[in-house]
Amino acid sequence: METSIPDDTARHDGQINSSQTVHCDMLVVGSGAGGLSAAVTAAWHGLKVIVVEKEPVFGGAAAWSGGWMWVPGNPLAREAGYDDAPDGPFTYLRHETGPYFDPARVKAFLHAAPEMVEFFHTKTDLKFVEGNAIADMHGWTEGAATGGHQVCAAPINGLALGPLFDKLRRPMRETSFLGMPIMAGNDLKAFLAMTRSLKSFAHVAKRVGRHLFDLGLYRRATQLVNGNALIARLALSAERLGVEIRVSSSAKELIYDGYAVCGAAVETGNGPLRILARYGTVLATGGFPHDEERWSEVANQFSTPTRHWSVTPESACGDGLRLAEAVGGFVDPSIASPAAWCPVSLVPYPDGTTGRFPHIIERAKPGIIAVLADGRRFVNEAHGYYDYVTAMIKATPPGAEVTSWLICDHAFQRRYGLGASRPSPLPVKPFINSGYIKTGRSIAELANACGISSSGLEATIEFYNRHAARGEDPLFERGSTAFNRKGGDADVKPNPCVAPIGKGPYYAIKVLPGSFGTFMGLKTDATAAVLSKEGTAIANLFAVGADMSSVMGGYYPSGGINLGPALTFGYIAGREIASQFCAAN
Repeated sequence: METSIPDDTARHDGQINSSQTVHCDMLVVGSGAGGLSAAVTAAWHGLKVIVVEKEPVFGGAAAWSGGWMWVPGNPLAREAGYDDAPDGPFTYLRHETGPYFDPARVKAFLHAAPEMVEFFHTKTDLKFVEGNAIADMHGWTEGAATGGHQVCAAPINGLALGPLFDKLRRPMRETSFLGMPIMAGNDLKAFLAMTRSLKSFAHVAKRVGRHLFDLGLYRRATQLVNGNALIARLALSAERLGVEIRVSSSAKELIYDGYAVCGAAVETGNGPLRILARYGTVLATGGFPHDEERWSEVANQFSTPTRHWSVTPESACGDGLRLAEAVGGFVDPSIASPAAWCPVSLVPYPDGTTGRFPHIIERAKPGIIAVLADGRRFVNEAHGYYDYVTAMIKATPPGAEVTSWLICDHAFQRRYGLGASRPSPLPVKPFINSGYIKTGRSIAELANACGISSSGLEATIEFYNRHAARGEDPLFERGSTAFNRKGGDADVKPNPCVAPIGKGPYYAIKVLPGSFGTFMGLKTDATAAVLSKEGTAIANLFAVGADMSSVMGGYYPSGGINLGPALTFGYIAGREIASQFCAAN
């Protein structure tokens, strides 16, 4: 609905009264994938849109992500001949989310997701590449697909953004090479095989050579892939549609007339500013992974670790939730898990800082296992990142530190890398010297270095190796699903995910519970409108991305289930606000 914009002198508090005022049709608070999706959608329909971002760079957690989006029925998959069974994804999510299944929002997501891809791919600068070979994580669940559900933003030269490029968040240090992001798929395969394939070596040499040239000339990577490419393409689309992206602008309070949200009071480098939005305000601030006070309360409620190491930017600290709560919004506790768990290791750097490395790739490779302090395995290491951490939490005795260890031999590290340490020809020694990697000439020596049971680890590896020699894993059936096998090494037979741990020296990395963000968020309806505790919509207020409660019910059924819904509900919110604009004009 169109709101009656408050008079510039209307009283909210003393600071706001003296602020300057600007007007727009839609305001977006936050500049990640969901927020920019809403902004671009609304702007394409003719709305004047302003995006405010409190950091001096835009992109949020999405700019650090792998960039993959779960979008069943997307047009790229259909063109390639992938046709889901009728109601297949709906059935899959119904079984995966169980008591937290939200049929109205799930239907809205599954209906709009293919439209979202079609819209962006054909009408904006956001172009996609297919990920049809990626299977849903839980192949044993009814409705699971072996492919056709994934898309990713196409690579882009960051220089296309012009002056806006300087404000784009740089790739995550831990998952890039000298600041150069590496794309999943053939690009990553080439980097892993560069010492064994002339073709791969040539590919890597070209990529690194270009990157070094860019570092010399522009002091950053310009060949963008993954989440960095996604945000770059969304921002380019936004700029060409006239969207204003204002960085270093922090929303402090929503402007609310008692009936509808009319915009926000924003603190900028030039002082306070009131941004009045006629048709809608969208919250997209990235959830609350770094809000220690709220996380402590949630951890007690869900019996999860009181601390977790999120790989999201520190600025994602619950701003959107607090803004909405102040006008009657409701943070929904009806969810299986508050966090989008992933296993993380802490990387000490020479400058004294500590990085957080998300363990996504190497766990499915053959020749590595994960153990607890008793030296025993607890999970199928090739399962999803969320599955790894939930199993780790469940298997850890009450009162003990929630942690595990990834164990491999020297040959594994040289072939695949281990955590932040890269494979050959890059040296592993600095990571050993820093203490990031523990090492031992024997299994017992390695166990002692890690402070875990040597007898337990020796027995575990003996049992694992005996079966791994035949490509078998009787304990956890590693390699038994399409998702497992996709993450393995196709050159290893008969099981791409299983091989014995060979001769020493042996290596280990300590793994802690981390996250890709939070699942718990504001209660919303199928249009992304924020709801009160009573279930009524707060007029002209919407939430997307991690600010809205996850449509997946706090589960992780497939890769891309954060970004896919973020862009889709951003598209839904932008379209909903645009419909109000069109009705009024």
